[in-house]
Amino acid sequence: MHPPANDRVNLELLLPEIITVADEASRIILEVYDDPHFTVSFKDDRSPLTLADARSNEHITERLGRLTPAIPVISEESATPPWETRRSWKRLWLLDPLDGTKEFVSRNGEFTVNIALVENGRPILGVMAAPALKILYAAAQGLGAMKRDEQHRTAGIHVSSFHDGLVVAASRSHDRDKMADLLNEWKPREVIYRGSALKMGLVAEGAAHLYPRLGPTMEWDTAAAHCILNEAGGSVTAWDGSELTYNKPDLHNPGFLAFGHPRYPVKA
Repeated sequence: MHPPANDRVNLELLLPEIITVADEASRIILEVYDDPHFTVSFKDDRSPLTLADARSNEHITERLGRLTPAIPVISEESATPPWETRRSWKRLWLLDPLDGTKEFVSRNGEFTVNIALVENGRPILGVMAAPALKILYAAAQGLGAMKRDEQHRTAGIHVSSFHDGLVVAASRSHDRDKMADLLNEWKPREVIYRGSALKMGLVAEGAAHLYPRLGPTMEWDTAAAHCILNEAGGSVTAWDGSELTYNKPDLHNPGFLAFGHPRYPVKA
């Protein structure tokens, strides 16, 4: 399926294609994950990189190029074009071929494939697959959000108000000391620790109410889950209340708060 080479994208047709691409990448990743002898190298910033990252990136980038040849791709594992090139882009793909490499290396299963279509700075399609957990979230603007579970059953998802007490999703690998102070102030009923973008998935499906992020992330870390949470009735904002936007001159995100609706009354 090739969307027409004009100024319109049919999200209803495109979404199942991107789900298929995420499933294909998941199988590629699991081939490496299930090999007890897989090796790890390190990028310049000392973050880990595996063969799974590279193979997933190659496959998804090639598939997106065939599906939507007119839409450029920005990936964590590829060189990012300069702002002078990107500033005129109305649409782009944001790709993290393996989000949560630390979780992959530690073999806890909490890593994801994140694919998002961005239009005018906002995510309008998002697919987030967790290969080892055998779950997948997907959404597109105006079409709602869904989750496919371990038994391959698909159902729509929506955020929860949690009138019986606050449940917070928190990072397994980041911000632990700062988060402890915040949790002491909020006094949640429960804290669920997860890796990668799965924390936003928990909020989108109503299993958690808030996911606070204090440290930096990149746009490809959040765009897919942001779309899913939006379509499930939630929001993702910086701590000053402004919504996260994408394809900025600097692709770093500020700290943010991902929350359901209505927003739980907490202080930033």
